[in-house]
Amino acid sequence: MSNNIIDDFNSYRSKMNDKILADNNKIVKRIFNLDTNAFTAGALDKKTKELLGLVASTVLRCDDCVKYHLESCHDEGVTKEEVMETLSIGTLVGGTIVIPHLRRAYEYWEALDEKKGNQ
Repeated sequence: MSNNIIDDFNSYRSKMNDKILADNNKIVKRIFNLDTNAFTAGALDKKTKELLGLVASTVLRCDDCVKYHLESCHDEGVTKEEVMETLSIGTLVGGTIVIPHLRRAYEYWEALDEKKGNQ
């Protein structure tokens, strides 16, 4: 499997975030800041918050968000089994319409494992 899906996603996300933030829109900057701060450790650790973000992103069917949270989960040391349980809850809550997003999430997790040597 190619790691291009990871590099392509991160490159595009970074490029577009830089362009969006360069416009210096106060509301957008505050939303980005709120998102960043919401996922820092607090009463819940970062790993738990990323798993919650993954469930919400799955239910909302946002592939970009799912990829982002998968990579953050991977960086936090989340196991494949933990990710699959989390995605299973998202699929249960979201219904069968979420299954295509589950497939892409599984593919992205495999690419992360391959890229980072965790097979």
